Amino acid sequence: MSPAYLHEQPDGVVLSVRVAPRSSQSKVQGVIGSEVKIALQAAPVDGQANQELIQLLAKTLKISKSNIEIVRGETARNKTVFLRGVTAAQCKAALKL
Repeated sequence: MSPAYLHEQPDGVVLSVRVAPRSSQSKVQGVIGSEVKIALQAAPVDGQANQELIQLLAKTLKISKSNIEIVRGETARNKTVFLRGVTAAQCKAALKL
């Protein structure tokens, strides 16, 4: 059974995220409730925080940025992110959760 923040799909994983923009450094901070908390240095202006989130997830999961899509919450702190070509186990291990 997958954790509450991960939902496996046939072609990838849906990840529930809560971002904290304007942090001192960008990093995965852990699980809070049913979401993964991610600190981002970028401000939530002109999509900068979203771009940094995609870049951080791509680097952490070792997948292409084109395989990451924010499906819900573009302008909110709570986001739903689709990660194409990744399993729940790979995602959990890479994010060290």
